[in-house]
This record gives sequence, C-alpha cells and structure tokens, in this order.
Amino acid sequence: MISELQPFERRKADLDLALKQLPQTEARIKQLEERAEAQTSRLDELCAMLDEISQEREVVALKEEELSSWEGRLQDLRDQSWQAQSKLGAAQQRLNTIATQRERRKEVVKQLDDLADEQGVYEQLRDAFGKDGIPAMIIEAAIPEIETEANELLARMTDGRMHVRFDTQREKVTGGFKETLDIKIADELGTRDYETFSGGEAFRVNFAIRLALSRLLARRAGAQLRTLIMDEGFGTQDAQGRERLVQAINAIRDDFDLILVITHIDELRDAFPVRIEVTKRPTGSVIDIV
Repeated sequence: MISELQPFERRKADLDLALKQLPQTEARIKQLEERAEAQTSRLDELCAMLDEISQEREVVALKEEELSSWEGRLQDLRDQSWQAQSKLGAAQQRLNTIATQRERRKEVVKQLDDLADEQGVYEQLRDAFGKDGIPAMIIEAAIPEIETEANELLARMTDGRMHVRFDTQREKVTGGFKETLDIKIADELGTRDYETFSGGEAFRVNFAIRLALSRLLARRAGAQLRTLIMDEGFGTQDAQGRERLVQAINAIRDDFDLILVITHIDELRDAFPVRIEVTKRPTGSVIDIV
C-alpha cells in the first residue's frame, strides 16, 4: 500500500514546490504578459509602419513611373537641345558667311564704282580717239593740206586733167550728217567716186595721196622725207600713164635723197639713170649695178 502512495507523495512534493514558486511564476507570467503586451503594441506599430511603408512603396512606384516619364522627357529635351545647338551653330556659320559676303559685297560695290568711274574715263577716251573724236579733228584739219599736195602731184601726172577732193561728211537718209571720208575725183567726165576709175587712174590717185600723206607726216614730225620706194604699180598703166609717172617721179626727184623703183617692166629699164638689175640663174640670183 505504501508503495502505491509514493507517487502521490512525489506529486504532493511537486505541488508544494509549485505552490512555493507560484508567486515567482505569477510574477514571471505578469512580466511575460507585460512583455507580450509590449510586443503586441510594438507589433501593431510595426504593422502600422508596414502599412505606411506599403503605401510609401506604392507612392514610390508611382514616383518611379513618373520619374521614368520625366527621364524620357528629359532625354527628348536633351535631343531637342542638341538639335537646337546644331541649328544654332549652322545659323551662326551662315551669319558669319553672310557677314563675310556683306563685306565682300562692299568691296565689290566699291570696285564696281571704281570700274564705273574708270569706264567713264575710257568711254571719254574712246569717244575722244574714236572716228568722230580727235582723229576726225586731226584728219579734218589735215585734209586741206593733203588735198593741196595730192592735187599738185596729180596735176603733174595727168596734165591737170584730174583733181581729187575729200568729203568728211555725208548726208544721212534719216536726216542730218555723219562723219565719213569719201574720195571724189574729178576729170573731164565729171566728179565720180574713187571706185569707178580704172586701175591705172586709181594707181595715180593712190600715188599722189600716199606721197602727200607721207610728206605731211614728215613735216609734222619735224623730219624730212628723204627716201621714196615704189614697188610695182606700173603694170596697171598704159604707155602714156607710165611716162607720166616717170615724169612725176623725175619732177620730185630733188625732194629725195633716194628714189627706189621696183619693177619687172623692161620698157622702164632706161627711164632712170641708175639701175640695180637682179638676174635669176640656176646657181642663184646675180645683182648688177648699171
């Protein structure tokens, strides 16, 4: 029986010990309850904080989306800024080019003005030295002298039969006059243009005019015309015309130190006192002074 009661004795001992420790246990439980309450309060705070964090995360997500949108817009603005900078650089370059061209234009305008002034001077010179300018005045002043000299020579060659006249003005069909130089030759048939005379007659007129002009130029240069050279010209003359040309040359021979007549006409061989005869031979030409 006693052995059966031993478990109860141990249980009583445990109960007594438990009752003895009950105040401590109760105090521990109270501490734990207070701690649990504190932990529950802390848990509530944490849950509240977690809710706030969750809400803030949603806000942050929205802000991130908005930020991403703003970053895209910022990149677009950067691209636009780069394009604007490129356009600005190109526009500045064009402005620099325009400024350079403006300065160049000023230089060109000045050059054009200078050239216009120079052109005006050249136009005045052109008019002055044109056919209606100073040469016309010189010719008009020299015409009477040439005319007199030529007619003196022409009278010797034609026994006074031919007379030359220079017309410096011609009447226009539309009215008024224009400057010209027409040679009018008078003979027993009347006054005609130079072009209507035969070769021999025209040669005599040419000879007289050229010799008169040469004398005039020599006088105005303060020199003397000491040499006369005639190359051919006799072939267009008849016998009487050639004789008169020779007579005219002999008549003016004292005015020259040397008169050289070149001709292939044998009839004139004895017309002059001194001859230089050129003879062609197989071995070359030979010169003989006769």
